[in-house]
Amino acid sequence: MSKVSSWGRLSDADHEVVAISSAASAAGVLAATAPGVARGMERSYGDVALNSGGTLWDTRSMNRFLAFDAETGILSCEPGVLLRDIQATFSRQGWMLAVTPGSEIVTVAGAIANDVHGKNHATRGTFADHVTSITLVRTDGEVIVCGPGTGPGEESSRREWFEATCGGLGLTGLIVEASLRLKRVPGPWLLAEDVAYQSLPEFFELSDSSEAEFEHVVSWIDITTDGGRRGILSRANSVPSPHREPPASATGLGAARGGITFPLVPPVSLVNRLTLPALNRAYYRLKRAGVGSSVVHYKPFFYPLDAIQEWNRAYGPRGFYQYQCVLPRDVGMAAVEEILALVARSGQGSFLGVLKTLGDREPIGMLSFARPGVNLTIDFPNLGASTLALLSSLDTVVAAAGGRLYLAKDARMPVSLFEAGYPRLDEFVTYRDPGISSEMSRRLLGS
Repeated sequence: MSKVSSWGRLSDADHEVVAISSAASAAGVLAATAPGVARGMERSYGDVALNSGGTLWDTRSMNRFLAFDAETGILSCEPGVLLRDIQATFSRQGWMLAVTPGSEIVTVAGAIANDVHGKNHATRGTFADHVTSITLVRTDGEVIVCGPGTGPGEESSRREWFEATCGGLGLTGLIVEASLRLKRVPGPWLLAEDVAYQSLPEFFELSDSSEAEFEHVVSWIDITTDGGRRGILSRANSVPSPHREPPASATGLGAARGGITFPLVPPVSLVNRLTLPALNRAYYRLKRAGVGSSVVHYKPFFYPLDAIQEWNRAYGPRGFYQYQCVLPRDVGMAAVEEILALVARSGQGSFLGVLKTLGDREPIGMLSFARPGVNLTIDFPNLGASTLALLSSLDTVVAAAGGRLYLAKDARMPVSLFEAGYPRLDEFVTYRDPGISSEMSRRLLGS
């Protein structure tokens, strides 16, 4: 048995970790060791990929590129390939991931299972919008090849399995192969700009106008200032920069494991009532001083926190919760105001507050998170009962607004909010593999 925890470090429980090294061996391993759930890079914050006392199927050694079509940009690969290696390998050839989350230390299978989104949802949608084929192995040995069937070269059969698997939390089968359509880019460089704002109405106006001109738009928000009002909006487009060389840490397979490592787990969270206002003020002043445009490599823009390995240790031995919600646009501003006011009064939270709008497009996956609206993300050090009480009060706001929480980040959502927020749940359940079970599935689905 091995101790395994998620990125939130809320638990550290024993698991039986079973390695799967090839698609050919997957069926036999699954049959012999079920029930279990797939293990990736443990970047989910909650319990979606935990199975305390049970089996985790580790496919991280299945990390090979299988084929790449330089005309269409379609890449076929094994499930354990890291987004980091796709970006490093293909960005200098004029291709990059069409959609990427805030960390590149994520497997392709994990990105599909959580249907991740990025800073360009308005223009590119979610990760699933660029997946052309998935091969699943079920615990009964059945092999299912599925895809969206919407374009040349895409698997046209079994679209319903594709919709269940994208965002399906690894519960429909083990992904052993996937094909993605990369996007053409002039290189690994972005023309990025930071703009300060002083109110939520100003943020929404700035975000809407930015989406008309920029592919990537996101903002940091200071949650400690009068309930959270000021922030820095960052926006960017890909640009050619032929005379620049990317940093050595950004080239080649396995590149860029971070510049520094957070050295230890402090006895208490370094993010607390005393440090939180100071951290937010310092970050705002630093970013405000640097507003303007510059050409940057994609890494610091897309993945700023990846530069610090094990940064999650800063929250101390009890770990932290991440609360990420999407709220309908027509009530989004009022709901965000209410959430930020509750957080400010509590004295809890983090300097890692993120606010962005999501585009007017519904996701492919039955349990995909990203939908039209307003996305707010805040980290909370785990202080026990007081933190859980605060998160429960935020649930009330989200439920009243008709919003939903992100399953990839969740560790404690009530079943009622899950069922209300994911209207395709009953449809999804029919595609579950009965031999796959996680702590999240037992908490929210009963098995």
